Amino acid sequence: MVLLHVKRGEESLFLLEVGVSTGVGEVLERVVQLHNATLKVLDCADIEQLAEYGPSLPPEMQGLADEQIEELNLKDDWAEKSVASGGEVENRDPTGRRCGRQPTEKIRKVLLDAVREAKGLVSKELAKAGTPMTLRHPQDALALLGGAVTMAYPAGLPPHDPVREERESRERLEGTQAGKMVLESAMTQLWFAGKELQCDKRLRDYLGNNEKTKVIVKVQRRGVGAPAREPQLTPDQQKALMVQQFKRREELQKLEEAEDDSYLDSSWADSRQLHRSFQGLCNITWKPH
Repeated sequence: MVLLHVKRGEESLFLLEVGVSTGVGEVLERVVQLHNATLKVLDCADIEQLAEYGPSLPPEMQGLADEQIEELNLKDDWAEKSVASGGEVENRDPTGRRCGRQPTEKIRKVLLDAVREAKGLVSKELAKAGTPMTLRHPQDALALLGGAVTMAYPAGLPPHDPVREERESRERLEGTQAGKMVLESAMTQLWFAGKELQCDKRLRDYLGNNEKTKVIVKVQRRGVGAPAREPQLTPDQQKALMVQQFKRREELQKLEEAEDDSYLDSSWADSRQLHRSFQGLCNITWKPH
C-alpha cells in the first residue's frame, strides 16, 4: 500500500494508505471526506460553550437584555425541556447567545473530556507517529461527542442550538471560517511533485508500481494554480544544518586564535633578551643632542 502524506499548503493533515491501482478520483473523494469530517471534530467550540453557559437561546432572544425580552414578550420554549442532567447553576453568557444555565461540574467534565479525547482521535500527531487515518477515526470521535452530549442533556438540545445543528448536519457555514476550510470534490485538486493528478488516471501512472512508496500529496482548490513545492530540507534538518555551521565557525575561530604569532614581538619571547640584560643593553633610548 502507498502511504500518502496529505498536506494543505504547508500544513500537514493526515496519512492515507491506498493501493497504486486506486483511481485518482477515488483518492480525491476519500481525502475530501476525511478532511471535512476531521474539521467537524476539531470544531468543538460550541460544545465547550455548552459546557460553560448551557443551551443556546432562540435566535430572536440572542443579544437582548432581560428588560428587552420582557418588553417584547419573548419566551424560550425549550428552557424547561432542555435541562442538564444533575442540575444547573447560573453563569450568564457575556455574548447573550446562550441561556446562562451551566451544567454541574461533573457534567462539564464529561463534555470537556469528550472534546479532548475526540480531538486526540484525529490529531495531526497521528501523521508524525506514522499512523494512517481512516474514516473510522472521525466517525468514532463524532460518536464520542454525541454520546457525551446525550448524557449531559437526556431530553435533547433545542433545534436552534449549534451543537444539535452540527450533529444533524444542519450547521450554517456561509461566511464562517469553517466554511472557507470545507472542501468540495468538484472544486479540489491533488498535486504531486508539481503535477496535478488527473481524476481519470490511477496512482500508478504517477508513482509507479512500488506499493511501499511514501509521497507528499497536496490539496489545492481548483483554479488557484500549483501549490508551493516542498523545501529540500525539513525544518529539523534546517536547524541541524544551522547548528553544524555555527559549530564549524567556532572551530575555525579557535584555530585562528591558536595560530596567532603576534606574541613573537613581545620582549619575553626574544631569545637574546637575557644576554642583553647582562651587558646592560636593555631599555636603551637615543635622544638627539
